[in-house]
Amino acid sequence: MTSAWPEALPRSLDYPGGTIADLLAGSAEQYADRTALIDGAEQLTFAELYDRALRVAQGLRARGIAPGDAVALHLPNSLWFTVCYYGALLTGAAVVPVNPTQPPPAVRRQLADSGAVAAFTHPAVADQLAEAVADLPAVRLVVLVPPSEAAPGPSGSPAGSGPVPLTELLGSPAAPATPLDRDAVAHLAFTGGTTGVPKAVRVLHRNLITNVLQVACWRSAATPYSDAGGRILLRQVPAAVTAHHIPLGASTGISVAPLFHGMGMVTQSCSVAAGTTIVVVGRFDPARYLDTVERHRVHAISGAPSLCHALLAEPGVRERDLSCVRVVTSGSAPISPAALADLREVFPNAVVSDGYGLTEATMGVAISPLDSANPRPVGSTGLPLFDTEIQIRTSDGAAEVAVGEAGEVWVRGPQTTGGYHGHPELTANQYRDGWLRTGDLGRVDAQGWLSLVGRAKDMLIYKGYNVYPGPLEDILREHPAVAQASVVGRPDPDAGEIPVAFVVLKAEAPARPRGLAEELMAHVAEHVAPYQRIRSVAFLDALPLSAAGKVLKTELRRLASDG
Repeated sequence: MTSAWPEALPRSLDYPGGTIADLLAGSAEQYADRTALIDGAEQLTFAELYDRALRVAQGLRARGIAPGDAVALHLPNSLWFTVCYYGALLTGAAVVPVNPTQPPPAVRRQLADSGAVAAFTHPAVADQLAEAVADLPAVRLVVLVPPSEAAPGPSGSPAGSGPVPLTELLGSPAAPATPLDRDAVAHLAFTGGTTGVPKAVRVLHRNLITNVLQVACWRSAATPYSDAGGRILLRQVPAAVTAHHIPLGASTGISVAPLFHGMGMVTQSCSVAAGTTIVVVGRFDPARYLDTVERHRVHAISGAPSLCHALLAEPGVRERDLSCVRVVTSGSAPISPAALADLREVFPNAVVSDGYGLTEATMGVAISPLDSANPRPVGSTGLPLFDTEIQIRTSDGAAEVAVGEAGEVWVRGPQTTGGYHGHPELTANQYRDGWLRTGDLGRVDAQGWLSLVGRAKDMLIYKGYNVYPGPLEDILREHPAVAQASVVGRPDPDAGEIPVAFVVLKAEAPARPRGLAEELMAHVAEHVAPYQRIRSVAFLDALPLSAAGKVLKTELRRLASDG
């Protein structure tokens, strides 16, 4: 046991044998009349959320969706994302979260790779989905959700074969959920992993429910149990509870992280487990976000450092009454000590927490204790969750390094997923003897605190999103004027890192032609999601190379920082 571990909490949890369906049923029973979701004027209680999910599940079954099928969620954040997510799971289908801001070719690739047979979409992005599925006959059902305050959009159906309105599924009877196999796939969640090649991670039902309970119990100082009907519930451990822990059935949160991202998608079930009311907001606006926090007396807020920087920069933030906030979680990328000090000033009653996770481990691996009397060391991302082991190993993975030394982070726990869908060779490389090789570099001190010090690969993090240089470099090299290209991250106080490109032009291309940098950035933007776009282009006569002919990205990062 690490000396920093909260004394009143067990190091291991006794996990009930059910699935996320039993968790949703438990919250619907225990918090039946409590509001679960708020999306503008639309609200659902926990009982209504469960009822709507059961109706969607029955509607899918009536239209031929069976256990083991893959169902895509091509949706922005809204109350209906959560309803459709649980509805798909309750049929026994695997959920495929798809970033709705991606261009149609990228969406088509993910639908094809996952084998999706159905998709939920939204009026604002339905035309893009229609283009993506035009030559994918396997996708035999498209369901259109209505717009909402969090996700506004036009009324009516888009062009194409005509999707089924969600209201038709909601008109189905609320039949019992399909019994779920704990070893079946719950999510096919796309990630670049440590290779930068987009691929779907097989998150099994037992991985999902375990990680949800690990995180929810950590955040609420609780332990899980099953009632006589097999429903999964939480009970708090009184001796462990501080003012910062999320009280069961008595708090309000705010959802701004993309629900198609692993953190947002898994965390919504953590909120269900704790009986937390969630206010769903759409496009992030600092002033509106803070208005919502004040109006609903939000207990906990979370987001990437870019969100925290935007809140701190909002005029008048220090004059607001933010005393209700007891937890500020900054994840996905490091946050500066100066920003931490400012957050403590703006949120005077809050503990500033951090966390570390990755899709290959479902979501969460390590989180800071929610206890102001047990502050995390500067630079630390937290302690390993219940039943989670972290080792720091040499670059070949053969041996552990000494305590406090840096090396590659390896993780083992019940949340470690089932590998990559359709990529057995990559699975064998990253998953070894129950351990997951994360590709991140870090160190663990004598008390068990994990600190990240870099990445084994060249991935950069822009506003909490993983951005992989390889695909961007390939796209740049497709341009007829480009001979060589290399992409690195340039430090940015708000975004974390921004993707910048260094380009060598072909001999026949005009030297430094006017407007070519903008043309190259636009060329990349046509093929990627907004967060992956190149933010600047610099032209070089030659890329710096090592004696072995490899591009010296350390030198390019120096040039990017100097520029």
